[in-house]
Amino acid sequence: MTTQAQDSKLRRAARWADVRKRRLGTWAYALNRLTGIGLVVYLYLHLIVLSMLAGGPASWDSFVRLARSRVFLALDVLLIAGALIHGLNGLRLTLTGLGVGVRAQKSLFAGLMAVAAVALLASALKIFAGG
Repeated sequence: MTTQAQDSKLRRAARWADVRKRRLGTWAYALNRLTGIGLVVYLYLHLIVLSMLAGGPASWDSFVRLARSRVFLALDVLLIAGALIHGLNGLRLTLTGLGVGVRAQKSLFAGLMAVAAVALLASALKIFAGG
């Protein structure tokens, strides 16, 4: 590969990483992809944890004690955030794909993310309150 081709690839990568001139649609796209990847990773971790059931009550009880720690509760809040963002943004994408709210998709995105923030706050309070 020539030096000029390498420079061109580096410049394209640098432009891709530049977040200064990104529009709201780009952020919505990135959020949807990142939360989707996060949810898939969680699914695999969840299956691994469920395999602990094969180890009997002793291994499961030790995991339950660990899962009640503040760090794991914070990870639960992060999971809920990912599910809310991905789900509500997916709802927006579905609606605009069906031709509903196409002209108002920026405000629809902002409104749904506000709903997600309120639901996340309520969930976090419930999780950390112990109920």
